[in-house]
Amino acid sequence: MCCILNAEITMTVILLLTFLPGLCFSALTENIAFKANVVQSSTYDSLGHARNAVDGRRESNYMLLSCSHTKIENNPWWRVELPGIRNVTSVQITNRGDCCAERINGAQIRIGNSLKNNGNSNKLAAFVRSISLDGTKTFKFKPIEGKFVNVFLPGPKQILTLCEVEVFADEFVTPQSIHLHDKTNLRNLALRGRATQSSLHKEWSGFGLAQNAIDGNQNAILEKGSCSQTAQEDFPWWRVDLHRKNAIASVALTSRGDCCWEDLAGAEIRVGNSLENNGKDNWICATVSNITAGETKSFSCGRLLEGRYVTVVLPREGTLSLCEVEVFGFSVAQDRRVRLDKH
Repeated sequence: MCCILNAEITMTVILLLTFLPGLCFSALTENIAFKANVVQSSTYDSLGHARNAVDGRRESNYMLLSCSHTKIENNPWWRVELPGIRNVTSVQITNRGDCCAERINGAQIRIGNSLKNNGNSNKLAAFVRSISLDGTKTFKFKPIEGKFVNVFLPGPKQILTLCEVEVFADEFVTPQSIHLHDKTNLRNLALRGRATQSSLHKEWSGFGLAQNAIDGNQNAILEKGSCSQTAQEDFPWWRVDLHRKNAIASVALTSRGDCCWEDLAGAEIRVGNSLENNGKDNWICATVSNITAGETKSFSCGRLLEGRYVTVVLPREGTLSLCEVEVFGFSVAQDRRVRLDKH
């Protein structure tokens, strides 16, 4: 009788998975971080081992031995080594529940195959703006291939505590479910900004206005009227005023597609609140190493930077032309507990 019952249950499950494919992914998806090899930048005490965050328990009381905990340090991190290279599609984090929920604010989820910089330079999958006390939050994104998943908390004198980290791969992901740090969770702040630049190219003065680079149009042909263009000069720059202080996560640049895209090589993206030296002394978010014709390339700041102004400067003689500048972040007023690098 027992065998017959088990057979019937098995057949029912098979039929459900066959005719309801939406269930298939849920039924077959497993937490691949469960009891995997883990390590962290430091360990606070005997209660806070890195392995506690993959023990399969979402217990959020630190005293009950189910949370990791680093020492107070600069740029703490936690890393799990997955059982092979996988296409990771989501990470679920359970925050501490007995205190200190705000400590997770500003953390980054990074995924990849490199252990350079302890894995903290791998691809950025998502930012953790906040997780409520005793909360569990899921971060979904387009599949990212990697063997290592890092939770990285940039900044001085930080503490990283994780009460569970669950990693899922090869899930069924719809566009509506994707959590992208620069597309869904964070909006393009530059669209409502005011742009200026160091000069205007005389030959293209009717086309190269600074404001063209924040019109929401990525058309990369200068004569189409959607690109900025300075004159040939020493240290040309372009700047957008976002009107208020923001937490900036990344900046995307669109290069010219008709010519001169290589002129952007070496350009610096700077973020901050100062207009001294036209904003060229603010924090460096990123440097453009290379960019192809008409390409829209995203540059992560590597950490959240506070700034009202985003400046793109060419640190040499040349011409600076930008066909779109997109600034992804959120208003500091939205969450004053987020720890930011200020200048």
